[in-house]
Amino acid sequence: MSKRTLVIGDIHGGLKALQQVWSRAHISKEDTLVFLGDYVDGWSDAVEVISFLISISKTHQCIFLRGNHDYLVHRYLTKNDTNPLWVAHGGAATIAGYKHVSPAEKNEHISFLESLHNYYIDPQNRLFVHAGFTNQAGPKQEFYPDFVYWDRSLWEMACSLDPLLSKKSNRYPKRLLLFKEIYIGHTPTTKIGKTIPTSFANLWNIDTGAAFKGSLSVLDVSTKEFWQSDPVYRLYSQEKGRN
Repeated sequence: MSKRTLVIGDIHGGLKALQQVWSRAHISKEDTLVFLGDYVDGWSDAVEVISFLISISKTHQCIFLRGNHDYLVHRYLTKNDTNPLWVAHGGAATIAGYKHVSPAEKNEHISFLESLHNYYIDPQNRLFVHAGFTNQAGPKQEFYPDFVYWDRSLWEMACSLDPLLSKKSNRYPKRLLLFKEIYIGHTPTTKIGKTIPTSFANLWNIDTGAAFKGSLSVLDVSTKEFWQSDPVYRLYSQEKGRN
């Protein structure tokens, strides 16, 4: 099997979905794996997901990005911050999972969360980022670095872009011209009625709603072939996730 760069969408505690799509994509040690963040908050296996990611980082080529939910769970683990909005949007399941974790494992998870990258640019000038960026000069120039795992304006802009607008036009978004391609998660494609990885202009969204009624997706950035788990709520039939 040839070497691939695979990008993995938001997992949200769905270890069963991750294991299923891992098998379907025939992921090997030859692949470079870019995880777009939001490993926690939603389904009951948040702790197990992070332990799994730590384990594969020792055997596979992995790049782990920081999602907004990863930022929030780090605050919980280090500052006991139980922001009510976070708890209501998936945090409750993560808190429950950490009740029976040893101090050693908790510290290992904190170290993992602190090692996450805000974004990654590969040798082909493809940007991987959890949410987006606002600065016309790129994510490196963001005045508030945290924006890269909270921003929704990049996705909203790409969705509303006139496909007939020339890249040479003064009205063409400068942010989209900085990179060959951009890969994001954060905002489920199911919000616009799409259940598969979806692109507008050179922007690809790989979050196919695993936290809700959708599937977890993996996409080959070169061929655009993709693989999906079953809808995650069917794998956790006794839970509500973020529904």
